Amino acid sequence: MHGRTGLRGWRPNYGQKIFLLATLPLMLAVAAITVLVGYQYRQLSEREIAFLEETLLEAKQSELGNYMSLARNAIYHIYGPAGPDDQEAKTRAAQILAAMTYGKEGFFFVYDYDGTNLVSSRQTYLIERNWFDLTDSQGTPVVQPLIALARSGGGYHRYVWPKPSTGEEAEMYSYVIGLQDWQWAMGTGIFIDDVIAEVDAARAEMEARIRSTFIWIASITVAVLIGVFGSGLLINLRERRLADQKLAVLTQRIVDTQEEERARVARELHDGISQLLVGVRYGLELAQRKISQGAEDTGTIIKKSTDGITTAIHEVRRISRDLRPGALDDLGLSPALKTLAEEFSARTGIKTTLTTVALRNSLSGEGKTALYRVAQEALTNIERHSEARIARITVRPHRKGVTLTIQDNGHGFKPGRNSGPGIGLRNMQERIEHLGGTFTIQSSRKGTIIEADLPERHIVTGEDHSDQPSESLSA
Repeated sequence: MHGRTGLRGWRPNYGQKIFLLATLPLMLAVAAITVLVGYQYRQLSEREIAFLEETLLEAKQSELGNYMSLARNAIYHIYGPAGPDDQEAKTRAAQILAAMTYGKEGFFFVYDYDGTNLVSSRQTYLIERNWFDLTDSQGTPVVQPLIALARSGGGYHRYVWPKPSTGEEAEMYSYVIGLQDWQWAMGTGIFIDDVIAEVDAARAEMEARIRSTFIWIASITVAVLIGVFGSGLLINLRERRLADQKLAVLTQRIVDTQEEERARVARELHDGISQLLVGVRYGLELAQRKISQGAEDTGTIIKKSTDGITTAIHEVRRISRDLRPGALDDLGLSPALKTLAEEFSARTGIKTTLTTVALRNSLSGEGKTALYRVAQEALTNIERHSEARIARITVRPHRKGVTLTIQDNGHGFKPGRNSGPGIGLRNMQERIEHLGGTFTIQSSRKGTIIEADLPERHIVTGEDHSDQPSESLSA
């Protein structure tokens, strides 16, 4: 149970997925090649073995033909002039055939067409007995096929027969001819142990070659898999090391950016609000002394201090809006972009236009924030680097989501080769891609177009009260 649960809960990591993706097709291909090679090799070997067996049996047939020629010549002078019922001639011929033996196991045999054995020199217990229905240990008829071959003129028959020397059964290959006048089936046979042994040796050699081939294929496959695993491991380690280095650099740049932002806010607080508050403090202290002295111009001093407080309040609101515009949360993306464009145009002198189309549904919080930050960062880059005179911001909803486009007529740059210390472009791209969107940059000497596209899932169902139609809102 634990093993099944563990296997069900197993989720391969990225490296394991890559390894499986690389090795599974390889293993399937190797398995298919192995099966095909084994099948083809076995088929070819079986044909070669069959040809070898046929060649060896042809040699045995030639040998049996020579023996039968000797036997026929030995009794031809008796069989030729004798009649069908010449018992004396038959006896003399049977005696001659019984005396003809060769080798350790070779002999001649004679059956009449009724199945009665007439000659069997090495196995005399067969003589004068009817063996018409005799079968070997495998159930194959022995005498009937011999008689049938003799009646038809002669032929070869393969069957199992006990060896005269040992009594053990072995395969025998016989050649039989018919003496039609006497109704005799005369033949001889030789045991084909050598043929069977040679065929078995060839088949064993074939199996050994197939096993050796499989072992070689398996060894090569294992070596390749080890190579793939080792290469993948080295690549994984190298990529991880590079990723760690890039992450460390990115982390340091993020920290530096945070410190820069904190320093900017601190400078604005010190140079702006702090100075204003110090001036208000001195003004109030002066008004207090004037009041204690009964002076009449305290109203003017208090008014200046009040104006200073009002200016400080505006500065606090501006800094707060730069950090997180309240209009983005309270009113929506379009009003926040309108305010951003107006302030940018007033501060830089770059003519900025905003074009939005009504959204049937409102954007999600993270979607609004991402598009606003992209627009904010893009305008910052336009101010710092582009030397543009015109900037255009467009928000366009469509069936697949919503697209934000920022365009300027500056001198452009080469995307991907930003050598500045900031991480603005990468930050914009990562914001959008983190939400499943796409981020593209087109830049030339005629200007730059930045396009951020968010998918449909960031469109929240329900009526939109914040992004109302606003066509060509000039800032």
